[in-house]
Amino acid sequence: MRSKLKQLGLVMTGVFAGVMISLNFSANADRTPQVPLPVEELRAYADVFNAIKQGYVEPVEDKKLITDSISGMLSGLDPHSAYLDAEAFKDLQVGTQGEFGGLGIEVGMEDGFVKVISPIEDTPAFRAGVQAGDLIVKLDDTPVKGMSLNDAVKRMRGKPRTDITLTIMRKGETRPVVLTLTREVIKVQSVKSKVVEPGYGYLRIAQFQENTAASVVQHLGRLGAEGQLQGLVLDLRNDPGGLLHGAVGVAAAFLPANTLVVSTDGRTEDAKREYRATPEDYLRGSRDDFLRKLPEGAKNLPMVVLVNGGSASASEIVAGALQDHKRAVVMGTQTFGKGSVQTILPLNNSTAIKLTTARYYTPSGRSIQAKGIEPDIVVEESSNGSSRRVREADLQGHLGNDKDPEAERKAEQERRQQGAGGEDEAEPARFELAGKDDHQLAQAVNLLKGLQIVQNKK
Repeated sequence: MRSKLKQLGLVMTGVFAGVMISLNFSANADRTPQVPLPVEELRAYADVFNAIKQGYVEPVEDKKLITDSISGMLSGLDPHSAYLDAEAFKDLQVGTQGEFGGLGIEVGMEDGFVKVISPIEDTPAFRAGVQAGDLIVKLDDTPVKGMSLNDAVKRMRGKPRTDITLTIMRKGETRPVVLTLTREVIKVQSVKSKVVEPGYGYLRIAQFQENTAASVVQHLGRLGAEGQLQGLVLDLRNDPGGLLHGAVGVAAAFLPANTLVVSTDGRTEDAKREYRATPEDYLRGSRDDFLRKLPEGAKNLPMVVLVNGGSASASEIVAGALQDHKRAVVMGTQTFGKGSVQTILPLNNSTAIKLTTARYYTPSGRSIQAKGIEPDIVVEESSNGSSRRVREADLQGHLGNDKDPEAERKAEQERRQQGAGGEDEAEPARFELAGKDDHQLAQAVNLLKGLQIVQNKK
């Protein structure tokens, strides 16, 4: 019996090695040379696989064991690497077009629970009052502890007009918060705009999608048609990011041609890149260059960029580029700090892996990772201050900042200071972005008026 088990273990080592080779080939062909496989570790894997197959209380399919192994391998790297089954891969592809099913929340994993990074505007989660930093501990009657992030996300998805109950632990609340949400098809309107005062435009980007940069050009045209603009507020608050070329295109709308927007650096040669304000870097395929329709004067319009702890990834790229080139004043509170690049690597069976392959750097060489963008002018969300939002540095297993190791210590110090504030500390009231109680927007417009006065005097 023992020799049979040993034989099966060796067979499984070969099978698993073959699986790993095929995965590695499909994901990394023409990227890097094959690395030697760790035979001893694969034998240990085969022993565990065999023990489960032989002795687990219920039969388990081989496919489930291997898929779960791949999922665990990726999720153990950092909070953003993941295995995407066929359904998750399809949802990701649809989501970049701005339409997908579910509740409308960006989530991660912490201590076995689902942690809310940011609710997306105009979605069931946002309207129900789900907040950044909430820990989802139960989905309907099923505890989240022990679920993978993919499994939890699958449970939150579902047919439109069906309900799900979230049980949430929230800082400052002594009892769990129970919310019943109705699923719907989420259609995120990427860009919104309005004239807040005569001569002052407001442009909001909620998420970077396939057509976001082209939409920005259209909205700038509409704002200009309502009267000559003297200043513009670009609102990136609570923008969780999205497509890199969308961020490059938005930055290119306000920067001179060929200006460096962002660079990336990783272990492979194709991870070492510079992205500039050129059609090659912000267009996909043979599309017409939408920046040709940019209103005259848009690249010289006085600008304030609003950010907060919910501004992440692509929104940090835009804010960092405009800040480094001194094209705009960045105002608000420190951003989320997601400065890593995730590459989607399709496998050969309608699935994919999302793998962290590089770090982002601003034009001046600053790393965003676990640090974020520090505003030129700090303005809290209200007169009561800003609520402490979850940031990249708070996520378990996050990548460190290779340019600023002190960022980790500063983030930990900030967490301790926030924790020492006690539960009686006043919580800033929730407000509508661009509404009458939007303190940060009011300060941004005031700053633009001041800049215009100075410019006129010159």
